Amino acid sequence: MAAEPRLQAEQLHVQRAGKQVLAGISFAVAGGEVYGLLGGNGAGKSTTLATFLGFLPVASGRVRVDGRDVHADVVAARRAVAYLPEAAALYPHLDARENLRYFVQLAGVDSSATAIDAALDQVSLPAEARSRRLQGYSKGMRQKVAIALALLRGTGILLLDEPTSGLDPLAIDEFHALVRGLADAGKAILMVTHDVYGACQVADRIGLLRGGQLVAEFAAPAGQRIDTETVHRAFSARAAA
Repeated sequence: MAAEPRLQAEQLHVQRAGKQVLAGISFAVAGGEVYGLLGGNGAGKSTTLATFLGFLPVASGRVRVDGRDVHADVVAARRAVAYLPEAAALYPHLDARENLRYFVQLAGVDSSATAIDAALDQVSLPAEARSRRLQGYSKGMRQKVAIALALLRGTGILLLDEPTSGLDPLAIDEFHALVRGLADAGKAILMVTHDVYGACQVADRIGLLRGGQLVAEFAAPAGQRIDTETVHRAFSARAAA
């Protein structure tokens, strides 16, 4: 029996400033999988995330988080997800532990030193870096702190917005390994990206978004990755159309 989706878009239409940005897209993400929403600039990727967070009204269709209509209970929907933007909004003058302690106290969850260090262990942030201010961190290290915050909040759903943009190749590989591990532990992960190779490395399924429409989907064969060349050809053909 297939797992119930944690995230679901059903014939979703969204307009911004009177212009249609999403035109009837439908997809679902279950626990234990990474869904890569792939597309170029202006395809509607970030609009999709904003709609799941309840920041944009729906012209027609539905978005659901854990079976709830987002706009019927936006507070519950936001509580169920952790959103990681391209540039994580953390305080550069605080160290990793101080950032996590501050944000989890705001969320009303366990802010003990033991819990914080356990989350930082899980994302493999080096022990010697944890007491350094974030202003000296690389982007990859800041992303790890942001993921640790999501783990501390105990959410089962992650929304990732171009998470590897600006990372070096080693940091990208480390981030993908972290995301894959979280999915294998049962998290539902929706990652929007324009990086074909990266999406194929980590995603179980990929939806190709163009002009607000989901024009193709690709699934990884059992025990394998999605074929990069196949997706790249489809991406390039759509981009040139």
